[in-house]
Amino acid sequence: MRVVSGIQPTGNLHLGNYLGAIKNWVKMQDRCECLFFLADLHAISMPHNPAELSASTREMAAALIAAGVDPEKSILFNQARVPAHAELQWLLNGTARMGWLNRMIQFKDKSGKNREGASIALFAYPVLQAADVLLYKATHVPVGEDQKQHLELARDIAAKFNADYDTDLFPLPELYITGSATRVMSLRDGRAKMSKSDPSDASRINLTDEDDMVAQKIRKAKSDADVLPSELDGLDGRAEARNLINIYAAVADVEPQAVLAEYAGQGFGAFKPALAELLVESLRPIRERFVALKDDVAATDALLAKGGEKAAALAQPTLDEVYRTLGLLR
Repeated sequence: MRVVSGIQPTGNLHLGNYLGAIKNWVKMQDRCECLFFLADLHAISMPHNPAELSASTREMAAALIAAGVDPEKSILFNQARVPAHAELQWLLNGTARMGWLNRMIQFKDKSGKNREGASIALFAYPVLQAADVLLYKATHVPVGEDQKQHLELARDIAAKFNADYDTDLFPLPELYITGSATRVMSLRDGRAKMSKSDPSDASRINLTDEDDMVAQKIRKAKSDADVLPSELDGLDGRAEARNLINIYAAVADVEPQAVLAEYAGQGFGAFKPALAELLVESLRPIRERFVALKDDVAATDALLAKGGEKAAALAQPTLDEVYRTLGLLR
């Protein structure tokens, strides 16, 4: 299995990033051939500050390593170090269809009411995502619910390319089921996803939060007055309660039902301190290593450069095949 996955290089990493993607990446690298990249080329599809993009790309690399992604086990790099990503996107633009891209929900969400003012990069973003995956002939791609549509597009592009040019150049990548990937919700609103863009810092656990801050945020997290049920069905209609149970389960690597079996009949006065202690003990070593790594710019750049060289070496044969298949002379 060759797994390829990317993550936007956004600053202010939080618990949602860790439990939603990074924790599963760490598990994958022990059983698959993995390429993990910082999606800095994707980031320029929206207005951005160049200095902040550079800094947040390094920060994200430091966070991944601190969380357990091992550059010796996996290939870790940022897209911009492998120009073949952008090159293959252009070559696949001849295969992708406007109708397919017009159906992409994320473009509609991100462009809002000003679709005519959105960048072409934002519209063509899914083709670059397809190139990210097809460039390495990935067999599996771990994606959340919000990215399933983009994986389907990558499969459509691969299938049409193969059919149009009578080749089997691209395998059709499959969804990689990571098990209990957790969609972490806001600590202030169990119906909204935990996000760095939320104006309330109390809505999220940042990976840089000190122990006392983590405990304080859990203590003040929105919950309800009812006791915890013994079965998952008892959490229906209790978004905040479900969120806190899911967080505990994801951090402890157990099923939510096991958490309820331990705390059934108890209120949040008992459960929140237990959750806070678990988070503090689990996140402290990650935070300490992250803080040390993110200030060592030279070391981070060296790791990303080394990963970029490995990725480029894997990418080049595929890119060469695509050029030949399209009849392009170089």
